[in-house]
Amino acid sequence: MPFSMEKRKDTVSGILFVAIFAAAATFVADLASVRALGLSPLVIGIVLGIFYANTLHNHFPKEWEGGITFSAKKILRFAIVFYGFRLTFQEIVDVGMAGFLVSLLMLSSTFIFGTWLGYKIFGMEKDTSMLTASGASVCGAAAVLATEPVLKSEEYKAAIAVSMVVLFGTISMFLYPVLYSGIIEPATGFLHMSAKEFGIYVGGTIHEVAQVVAVPASIPNASKEMADAAVIVKMTRVIMIAPMLILLGIYLSYSTKKEGEESSDKVKLVIPWFAVFFIGMAGFNSLHLLPIGVVDGINEIDTFLLTMAMTALGMGTRFAKFRGLGLAPIYTASAMFLWLVIGGFVITKIIYALF
Repeated sequence: MPFSMEKRKDTVSGILFVAIFAAAATFVADLASVRALGLSPLVIGIVLGIFYANTLHNHFPKEWEGGITFSAKKILRFAIVFYGFRLTFQEIVDVGMAGFLVSLLMLSSTFIFGTWLGYKIFGMEKDTSMLTASGASVCGAAAVLATEPVLKSEEYKAAIAVSMVVLFGTISMFLYPVLYSGIIEPATGFLHMSAKEFGIYVGGTIHEVAQVVAVPASIPNASKEMADAAVIVKMTRVIMIAPMLILLGIYLSYSTKKEGEESSDKVKLVIPWFAVFFIGMAGFNSLHLLPIGVVDGINEIDTFLLTMAMTALGMGTRFAKFRGLGLAPIYTASAMFLWLVIGGFVITKIIYALF
């Protein structure tokens, strides 16, 4: 037990050690040049964590590992629950059926396509494929963090998925404004989308919340309608992580039985309760019982806890574990990126025209 009498001090020391790294990541992410890139503290945290794991790891007490693991597992689940304070059910209604359907179709299709492609075509482990697909289909690094405890996978697999989110999410931030702003076709833009339509497209296809916010902000004279549509559709995708994880837990339980294990009739249904509580928090936030300042404070604390979890995840990632993996994650993430950009454009056009 991490907090037994013998291990309590070392566990607390490990948690504080992670918190120091997370504070550094928060400071770096708040720099103007880093904010302009749309890099969240979560992403900075895992970079710092990976740096530590592959350079300084042997210079610190091994006994602190319990606190690092606690941060990557337990603090993570707590933080995901309170992530529900970032949205309300009313926001989902405001964006309309078009935004909801784009979110639903892009999430489900990207997750299924990415998992199948990584596992069946490029030969990645199923856990790595699912984590990579969850990052692309839902909300980037936070989705990877939320999916990891459901799969009970090793830390380095989640780190691979997060690295793909960083790479292709960053490419999106530079690509989308070019496609919309008219640099290619100065008169009308390449995509021929209205501001709200483009906002729905951005929110339905870009990986990280911070990256979604950054795209309208980087477009000259972008309307508030575009920014609001992008964020609301993105947060619709975020809330869908809860039912997705519940369905994933059901799938994992029944797939274990199907594989023919003798004791499979006693396999317990894996329900990620933190995902259920996440929906509950979003519902509570929808009632607007707390002052805005309090909610903002909760979200700031929650971002820091998520940064701690991400940092701890990076601290468990050593490059030696990547040997033999090859280019499969790049190939899988590239295919999903093309689907998000091209398939997402087509789906947004059709759905927006219908609704």
